[in-house]
Amino acid sequence: MSLSEETLALRRAAHDLMYLGMDGNPVYSDDLSRRNGEVYRLTTALYNSGVKGSTVEEQANVCLALLMGYSASFIDHGEKQKHIQEVLDRCWDILDALPASLLKLRLLTACYGEVFDEPLADEGRVIINSWDSASLTVEQQEAIEEFQNVVDNPYPWEYIDE
Repeated sequence: MSLSEETLALRRAAHDLMYLGMDGNPVYSDDLSRRNGEVYRLTTALYNSGVKGSTVEEQANVCLALLMGYSASFIDHGEKQKHIQEVLDRCWDILDALPASLLKLRLLTACYGEVFDEPLADEGRVIINSWDSASLTVEQQEAIEEFQNVVDNPYPWEYIDE
C-alpha cells in the first residue's frame, strides 16, 4: 500500500468512526468496537512506520491522518498524548510551508482540535474567506462544516459548569 493510500484509508476510517450514527442509524457496540480497533490499528501502523512524506503535502497528509486517527479512537495504551504532541510538533513547520488550500484548512482544523490556539482558527477563517462561496466543492463545504464544528465546540468531551 502506498503512503497516499495508507493515509487516505486512515482518514476515511477515522471520519467514519467520528460520524458513526450521525445518519440516524443505530450504533451497535460490536460495530463501534471493530471500527475503533481498526482506526487504532491503522494509526499505530502509520505512526510506527516512521514515514513522514517527502513533499510538504505528503507530510501534511500523514500528520492529518494521524491526528484524525488519534482523535477518533478512544484506545490509549499510555502513548497517545506523547504521539499526538510529536505529530503537532511536526505540524508547526508544515503549516508554515503549506500554501493556503483545502489540505491546510483540514490540518489547521485537526491541530486546533488538539490545542485550541486561536491563531490557528484565524488562519482557517482566512482560507475560507478566500474561497468563492458560490462555487464551493463538496470537499470544501465538508471542511468548512468540520472547521466550524470544532471552533464552535472546542471541548466536546468536557462538561462546563455554568
